[in-house]
Formats: sequence, structure tokens, C-alpha cells
Amino acid sequence: MPPADIESPSTGATSAVKLTALTPFKPELYDRAWQSIPHPTLPLIATAHEKSTTVFSLSTLTSHSTLSGGHTRSVRSVAWKPNLSPHKLCLVSGSFDSTAGLWRWEEEKKATGDDLEVEITGASANNDDSSDKDDAEKDWEFALVLEGHDSEIKSVAFSPSGQYLATCSRDKSVWIWEDVGVNEDDDEWETVAVLNEHDGDVKAVAWCPDSARSGRGRYSSDVLASASYDDTVRIWREDGDGEWVCVAVLEGHTGTVWGLQWEPKPEGTRFPRLLTWSADQTLRLWSLKEEDEEEENAPTQHAWGSLGGIPNTMRRSLKEEWECTATLPKAHTRDVYSASWSADSARIASTGSDGVVVVYGEERTTADSEMSQDEAAVELDGDVQMRNGNDGKAQGPPPTTWKVLGTTDYGHGPFEINHVTWCKRYDLECAPERRGIEEMLVTTGDDGVVRPWQVS
Repeated sequence: MPPADIESPSTGATSAVKLTALTPFKPELYDRAWQSIPHPTLPLIATAHEKSTTVFSLSTLTSHSTLSGGHTRSVRSVAWKPNLSPHKLCLVSGSFDSTAGLWRWEEEKKATGDDLEVEITGASANNDDSSDKDDAEKDWEFALVLEGHDSEIKSVAFSPSGQYLATCSRDKSVWIWEDVGVNEDDDEWETVAVLNEHDGDVKAVAWCPDSARSGRGRYSSDVLASASYDDTVRIWREDGDGEWVCVAVLEGHTGTVWGLQWEPKPEGTRFPRLLTWSADQTLRLWSLKEEDEEEENAPTQHAWGSLGGIPNTMRRSLKEEWECTATLPKAHTRDVYSASWSADSARIASTGSDGVVVVYGEERTTADSEMSQDEAAVELDGDVQMRNGNDGKAQGPPPTTWKVLGTTDYGHGPFEINHVTWCKRYDLECAPERRGIEEMLVTTGDDGVVRPWQVS
């Protein structure tokens, strides 16, 4: 049961988060389901299970279509390709058969605005009409197979622009693929990097969201993180020569790192934090120790003077310093399999082998909140350097603490919960004026049930 009288990080008022199970998505899948990934803009959510992917409508909470026939073993992970034209869907599925499949769906009728939602989700408006369902399934095309991994693919992820796709596997490698097609409908991908520095199965990959600080001068703007059975997380960037290099190894977990997610909306120009979760029953937050602009852009000095004229191998090492800046309160008794960081409420939800769903909130520490109105006014006037909530230092995240806002036991009865995600509500139980605005949680379990939760 959720604890009572917990201070909300957003309002400062005493409140508790209550999770209420809504009607599960239909039909139930009746075999182990691994994860459910919401579409970035449309009321759709894709669930990986068995040898298929089922796409559900968030409006009707029923099946929209099924992607099957492309894999010979279980589909473990799915990802939606971002930034496509209206009426087009593209999804990649990663399978235990060691391949990734690219699927496309396109609505023939051209419409705009609200009509798009009606068209794309329309096939599920009457789930008893088998002809409508068949039409939706026929619209999915298995367009391309990406091969190269030697063993099961555990995770797939698109970069924010959709230019790159990352896949990772039990074979201990991370592959980066680039979309080299001239048009968005051209299914031409080539391998640009195979990263082999992990010492164990690579469980998950995640691209950093677009950020004003994501370039940081000497790197490309694309940043990839990978989590592994070797208990570490690695950060990868493309250097000035077009090579993908490991710039940091994050060590601290004492068990398999099952997954990771970047902070969706960091404050100001701060580089996004990274959330990781593990078999050691903990969730950790990691922050990049950023350099001052002057130091970052200054030429590195050497006994020979500036390094401007000597080989790249002798330039400053392409390394970053990361530190674990928070460990969330312990609320799980077994492996944490999944967590999700909301872009709207900034709350984190987690779940795992113990079947418990936990919601956490972040709040400023007491010391940070005790700045007087006079001190705040002086800072805003520019008379002194702004503290940014860090005891006189102008950079770094403000001091905060995390609290458990609520828990629910046996979210899927006696079954393990493999995945949790935040997504928008569009269902009829949500007030019309709140549809597309209010959030809910969706959990996916070994029982084959995809369950939405109202958060209040």
C-alpha cells in the first residue's frame, strides 16, 4: 500500500500517489510479454511477446494490429522510428533469433489533423469485426531484416533523429546501424560500428534525447548508453574521425544492469542524467561532471606547446567523468527489471521480479529551499554568481532527494512484471478534456497481460 502523507516534489503539499488498475488491454496475449512501447505522438502502444508484436490502441484499449511472421523466436524488444510523415508507421523488432526486423505501415487515405488518429486507430474501433482487423494486419509490411549478431538481440533503440539504430545482444556487442536511404521510405541501412568492450551480455541500449549540451564541442551530438550483465554501463560517442568510442564506464552496481533511461527533460542547459536499474535491487542516477566552456574549448598544453599540429592519438583523451549522484530509496526485494522516467511529472516508476510497482518523486533539499527572498533577488539582479542550488557553485545539478510516493504489490498477481512505462491517456474512462494530457502507467508481465494504471 502507498505510504501516507508524503510530500509531493512538485507542489510541496502532503499527498500520496495511488495506483488504480484499469481494464487490461484486450485481447490478453496468453504468453510471456516483454515490454510495451508507446508511439511518440500517436495513441498506440506496441507490445513484444512470443514471435510477434501486438499494437494496441490507447483510445479503445484493444488490439489495432499484429506483426507476425518475421521472426522464428520470441520478440524481446521494439522501437518506433521517430519523425516520420503523417499516415506512416515504422517499427523495429529485436528477436531471440538474433535478427532485427523493420516493419512499415501506411494508410492509403490522406487526411490531416484529428483524422489521422481516427484512421490509424480505426481498425480497433470494433474489435469484433474480423475483416477490419485483417485489413489492419495486412497493412504491415516486413520490409527488412538486419543480420549480424551471433546471439539473441535484447534491445533496440532509435536515435532522436531516427538516423541511427542501436541493437545489443547476448553476444556482448552493440551494433550501430545508419539509415542511408535517400527518402524516408528507402529501407537501406548499413553497419557503422560494432562495439565489443562489454564483458557480458548487453541487456539494453538507450540514446540520449536532444539536448543543447549534447555536442560538448569535441563529440557528435548523438550519445548512446549500454547496460550489461558485467554490472557496468558504458557511454559511447562518435569522435571527430567518425569512430564510435567508449568515453566512460559507470561502475557501482553489484549485479546485472537490466536497463537504463536518460532524463527526458533536464533543467536548463544541464546535461541529462542517466537512470539505471539492476539485479542488485537498486536504481541509480548518474551525472556528467561538465567542464567550463573556457576549459573545454582551450587548447591542451604540452611540453611541445599546443597540440594543434600533432597526431590525433596524442590529443586530449576522449574521456568523460561521470559520478553516481543518487541512489533511489530501496523499495524492491528482488531484481529491478524496468523503470520509466516521466517527461511530464518527472516521476520515476519501477517494477521487477517481485511484482511490485513503485513510484518515486524528487524534491529539493531543505538547505536549497531555505534561500531567503533577498538572496534570491540579489542573484536574479546579477550582483553575484547564481548558486544554481549548489552551495555557491555555478554548475552541477541542484541538491535533491528522492522519496517513495506509492507502491502496489502483486501488480500482476504472482507473476513477474517485465516492463513499466508512462504514457498518455486517451481511453474513454479519462475525462475528455484530459485525454492526451493526463498520464497513466502501463505494465507488461509474464502472465501475458498488458495492464494500464490510473495514477492519482
